[in-house]
Amino acid sequence: MKSKKLGASILAATLGLCFLAEVPRSDAASRAEIAAISVNKRGSNFRYWNKDAASYQALVGYVKDVTNPESGNFIPVEDRIAVFDMDGTFLCETAPSAFGWLLLIQRTLHDPGYRASEADRQFAASLERFIRSKDPNDAPGSTTPHLAAVFSGMGEREYDAYVRNFIETPVEGLNNLKWSEAFYLPMVEVIRYLQSNQFQVYVVSGSERQMVRVMAAEPLRIPESHIIGTDMEIKATHQGETRGDKYDYRKDDSLVRGAFVVRNLKMNKVVAIAREIGKQPVLAFGNSGGDTSMLNYTVNGNKHKSAAFFLLCDDLERELGDTAKADKCRKLADENGWISVSMRDDFATIYGDTVKRADK
Repeated sequence: MKSKKLGASILAATLGLCFLAEVPRSDAASRAEIAAISVNKRGSNFRYWNKDAASYQALVGYVKDVTNPESGNFIPVEDRIAVFDMDGTFLCETAPSAFGWLLLIQRTLHDPGYRASEADRQFAASLERFIRSKDPNDAPGSTTPHLAAVFSGMGEREYDAYVRNFIETPVEGLNNLKWSEAFYLPMVEVIRYLQSNQFQVYVVSGSERQMVRVMAAEPLRIPESHIIGTDMEIKATHQGETRGDKYDYRKDDSLVRGAFVVRNLKMNKVVAIAREIGKQPVLAFGNSGGDTSMLNYTVNGNKHKSAAFFLLCDDLERELGDTAKADKCRKLADENGWISVSMRDDFATIYGDTVKRADK
C-alpha cells in the first residue's frame, strides 16, 4: 500500500510539472493567505495556538520582556536575531519525507525530459525504497551530492521554475494540501509576531538554499538574503573547470548550478550564522539533531537573554507524526534546556481544519 501511495505521489509530481492546470486546487490556506497572516506587536491576536500551552506562554513572555525598554533584559533592535530551521520546524517533512528528497526522486526517476546517470538513478531508487520502508538498514546515505548532480548545468532561473512547478503538487498522506501550502500555521504566526516586534528572522536550513528561497521567502515575507542553506557550486556558463578566482564573468555569461559545496547541518549551521549574520541569535527554533548546535549556540554564552524552542512531531491525528522520534526529541530538549513545543497539544491547528490525514 505504501509503495502504491508513493508511486501515486511521484506520478502527481510528474504530471504537475507538465500539466499544472490539471492538479486539483487544495483547500488549505493558499500562499497568498499564508503571507497575509498577521500577529500584532502585543501578540493579542494569535489564532492557531492553544494559549494555555507552556511553550506559547514562554514565547510571548520572552518577547514582551526583551522588547520592553524598562526591562533589564531589553534587547536593542539591532540584536534581535531569530533563526529557524525549515523542514519539520515550519514546513511539513513527514509526507512522506522532506521536500528535497522528493524533488531528487522526481528529477532522477520520473522526469521524462531528463536522463540521470546510473549512479544517481541507483541512489534515488534506494532513497525511494527507504522512504517506503522506514527501515534504517535501507538508508542510502547523503542525498546532497546527488541533488547537486541531477541539477548540475541547469540555469538558476530554470531551476527556480522547476522547483516552483514541483511545489504545486499534492502532499502524500494529507488530503487538501499542496507542498506550496504545507506550512505549520502556528509557526507562521510566530514568525509574524517576531517580525512585528522588529526581530530579524533568518531561515537556517539543511535543505538546499535556492530551493528554500523558492519555497519560503515569499509566503513568510523573509528576504532571500536571510535564507541560509546547503550550498551548491554556482558557475558562469563559459567558466568550465576554471577556478572562480581565475575567471572573469563575460557579457554573454549567465549563472548555472554545479557540484555540491557544503551541507548546512550541525556545526555547519553555527559557522554559517557566524559568517553570514555576524551576530549570535537570541532565539532559535528547530526540530532534530541537525539543529542541536544552532540551538546550543543561541542559548549558551549569550550576552542577551535567549531561548530555544524544539518542535516535537507527536501529532498522529492531524499530521503524520512519529512518537518514538518525538520522545527522543523531548529528552534532547530537556537535557539541553530548550523549550519543547508539542504539535499535538500546543497547536490549535496545523494546516487548517480542512486538511485531514488520508487514512483517517
